[in-house]
Amino acid sequence: MNYALKASALALTLSLAAAASPAWADFWSDAGAKFKGVTLHGVTESTPPSNYIKNVLAPEFEKKTGIKVDIETTSWDQMYDKAIKDMESKTGIYDMVYIEQDIIYSYLARNFLIDITKTLKDQPDLKAPTYDDANFTSFADYFKDTSGDLFGVPMEAFLKTYLYRKDLFDDPKIKEAFKKETGKDLKPATTHEEYTQIAEFFTKYGKDNGMELWGTTAQAHTGHAASWYEFFESIVPTFGVYNWGIDAKNNYAATVEHGGAMNGDKAKAALKYWLHLRDIAPPESTQSTWTETATTFAAGRVAQGLIYGENAAWIASDPAQSKVVGQVGFALPPLEPGVLEDAKAGKGYIGYYDGGAFGVPVTSKNKEASLLFLEFIGQNEVQPDWAIAAPRITNTATFDDPKVKEMDVKLGGFYTMLKDQGKLFAGAPPYPFHAQVREATAPIFYDILTGKIGPDEGLDQMAAKAEEELTSLGYRK
Repeated sequence: MNYALKASALALTLSLAAAASPAWADFWSDAGAKFKGVTLHGVTESTPPSNYIKNVLAPEFEKKTGIKVDIETTSWDQMYDKAIKDMESKTGIYDMVYIEQDIIYSYLARNFLIDITKTLKDQPDLKAPTYDDANFTSFADYFKDTSGDLFGVPMEAFLKTYLYRKDLFDDPKIKEAFKKETGKDLKPATTHEEYTQIAEFFTKYGKDNGMELWGTTAQAHTGHAASWYEFFESIVPTFGVYNWGIDAKNNYAATVEHGGAMNGDKAKAALKYWLHLRDIAPPESTQSTWTETATTFAAGRVAQGLIYGENAAWIASDPAQSKVVGQVGFALPPLEPGVLEDAKAGKGYIGYYDGGAFGVPVTSKNKEASLLFLEFIGQNEVQPDWAIAAPRITNTATFDDPKVKEMDVKLGGFYTMLKDQGKLFAGAPPYPFHAQVREATAPIFYDILTGKIGPDEGLDQMAAKAEEELTSLGYRK
């Protein structure tokens, strides 16, 4: 090839390379130019996905745009308190707030958040070419209003699944002992009766053999909302009680007397089942939230349990935090007859599809720069490493990434379960009165847990209290 042809070929190669280079590299620096020197302040719960934002994505965003991002990670209680107080008082301390799926409807009712869809449509210069809310999984639907506009960019999404110890369930000696005692083969439970039998067996087995081993976890804190959530979002749905037992189509009835199900026979059976599990769980269970049940499982102290997915992957894969790496199996929660059929038909659900998003308060002083950051964390490009570092998937493309597929194998199909079975789970019901009903009924629930009142009487009181609160809020007529 002569010199002229070589030069021509080189020029063509460079031209094609330039055309093929991602536009987003220039977009971020150009879009961020007018915001250089700005520092964004966000508040979120201290979880693996949030810590990844703080430690990895925020520095990357600053490098590309010149916009600093200060992410405050704190406890669940403090995160809610700080965000809501800031938005209520309109102080504008936070430019971004974590929105848990179950509170979004309250925020929308109070007009706390900017409409992301509308803002990006009105200001197309802010729209990143690599951001598209069509890339999100169906979990994003929980952060939309009735017109379909998005008010939060999903940053974590996971199921609360049934975890069990494969090393224990596959141990020949243990299998033989279980068969001898129960007449059944030891395998992950599909019914509440089976789960209870396995839990009782392992608690007794641990005691008989001098082991620090119990049959189940229990998120049963006697003064923290985690126990209330475990019961209403993870336990009663498996008995066929949905949406907390409140019938929104029937004047928001909660009591059986008025057509609700909060104190119905199924709810009462669910509560007695769960309280029994609490009684044969490790002693720390009465002070356990979602964090402590995970550390209990990771410490090898239980044979099985319901664990939030944000913790499931590190329990299964991180030897720095877990003693049961490579020994964790995943399964659907145990169910009463008909519940799975309800879920498949769209009439119910089998457990909690949890997660959250980042939204921009209307009180933010840096709305445009904040939107850029939300677009940045919503790109397909940043998702795979995030999904491996923290077990969350919010973008459909992430499931097919080679690194994520490899991790899925190591986790025994954890991501495959999220992809294939996620439709059987559901987020919290779309109640703008979520926090008010929880706070009104929680003290009675804690009295049940501490034995001050019986479970049947307690649920009767809770259902009546829920209706009283709904009446005062104007929902029940």
